[in-house]
Amino acid sequence: MKNTLKTAALLLGMGLTMAAGLQAQTYRWYTTTESEAWKEGKTKLQKNSSAHPVLQVTGREEGNEFKAWGTCFNELDWDALNLLSRAEQEEVMRNLFAPDGDLRFTRGRLSMNANDYARDWYSCDEVAGDFQLKYFNIERDKRGIIPLIRAAQRYNPGLTFWMSPWSPPTWMKINADYPVVSSRYNKQDPKKDYLLYNAVGAVDEDEVKIAGQRPGKFPRQLAANDYMIQDPRYLQAYADMFCRFIELYREQGVTIDMVMYQNEAYSYTPYPGCAWTADGTIRFNRDYLAPTLKARLPEVKLYLGTFNTNRQDYVKKIVDGLKDTVEGLAFQWEGRENLVDIRRDYPDLKLISSESECGNGSMDWAAGEHTFHLLADYVGKGCEEYFIWNFILPDNGESPWGWKQNALIQVDSKTRRHRYTAEYYAVKHFSHLVPPGSRMVAYKAKEENGGSMPVIVFRTPEGENVVIAGNFADTAAPLCVELGGRYLQAELPPHSFHTFVGE
Repeated sequence: MKNTLKTAALLLGMGLTMAAGLQAQTYRWYTTTESEAWKEGKTKLQKNSSAHPVLQVTGREEGNEFKAWGTCFNELDWDALNLLSRAEQEEVMRNLFAPDGDLRFTRGRLSMNANDYARDWYSCDEVAGDFQLKYFNIERDKRGIIPLIRAAQRYNPGLTFWMSPWSPPTWMKINADYPVVSSRYNKQDPKKDYLLYNAVGAVDEDEVKIAGQRPGKFPRQLAANDYMIQDPRYLQAYADMFCRFIELYREQGVTIDMVMYQNEAYSYTPYPGCAWTADGTIRFNRDYLAPTLKARLPEVKLYLGTFNTNRQDYVKKIVDGLKDTVEGLAFQWEGRENLVDIRRDYPDLKLISSESECGNGSMDWAAGEHTFHLLADYVGKGCEEYFIWNFILPDNGESPWGWKQNALIQVDSKTRRHRYTAEYYAVKHFSHLVPPGSRMVAYKAKEENGGSMPVIVFRTPEGENVVIAGNFADTAAPLCVELGGRYLQAELPPHSFHTFVGE
């Protein structure tokens, strides 16, 4: 009886909290345009609407819980940060990671071995045949990654992390090298390129660089071979590496609570990468990585990803083989096109956005609008975590492998001055006012709303409504959202970001 009364009181309290959020009459209104960032104003809910509401929120929606905003920790980010003065470094890290800062990141992503934003290729164990991992170490990470993590931990000691490799050590791969395909930016023998499709002359080294311009299916052709050697000795040693990496990071005060077997298994890269078949993916995760984690680090979650392909039948084949083995799935790039169907068909699996798209080094307003759209679309379609790629880069963000990419903060390497890009403010319009534990209760994609206005509504743990909308059109546009029988109405300037929060 006592427990029943407690439950009833709890439910009543939750209902009153939700009602209080819906009944707020005044909303703080934050606006960002290319010429003015984070301008604060106020607006009031109206009794009547002057337009049909784009979304209707009653306060009874259960919604999807959102758990974390995060970013990736890479060597080139550390190098860019070190171009700044100590005071500027502290300003940047506070803005990114402090609980009362701008972006309030609570999660980080790491790679085991080098990724494409390392200074150059390295792995934690390049001693061929070292199945017992006697030479496995994180000494390189102690110089470039862990110092960056500690700079973030100064402002959020509770940061947690997940990790995935871009490439296994070279001696574990059939091409005995870190990339998948040869390039002017690496030293792989072009004769080995035939391993990808079992065909000579079929590889385009720049295919993965055509950001946002890949119509149709990606990749155009699926790999014919697993680049990870499928001998049981290699597969078991590789699974052991995941555990050893987590243990060594733990000794450094860094908590890794989730792993994934591979970054972008469907980008056949000239930088660190590894192609996997569906069968190889299932085999490694089911027979090696999952049982090894369960035996040695049972508290560490296994997710499946990162999926960067829109070949949905192929994704489902892999998920069907592993849905009872993994806790969740991670999507990036073309993988976003699978979200609606995957969420419908696998409701028990959690979804995350593992990496925001990286752009082309422009760091301009258009890049900010694209990231704003991605933030809304991934979370609106059920992802409970969202991760930015590089958070700070110099100049045009070029990698050692020739790809120019964007960042939230751009540093001029000559003047050593930094600026916050449009993508920084796109993220701030979400993460600054939507804390972990909020619930996404309504979403209208830009494609469903005239092609230029994404709108999403959250309810915070305190019961406040947060309405986020962007206007990507060349002209002003009206916004109308119904909140508990009242109407939030505003005229949104062209090319602008907006967040409304109930007081």
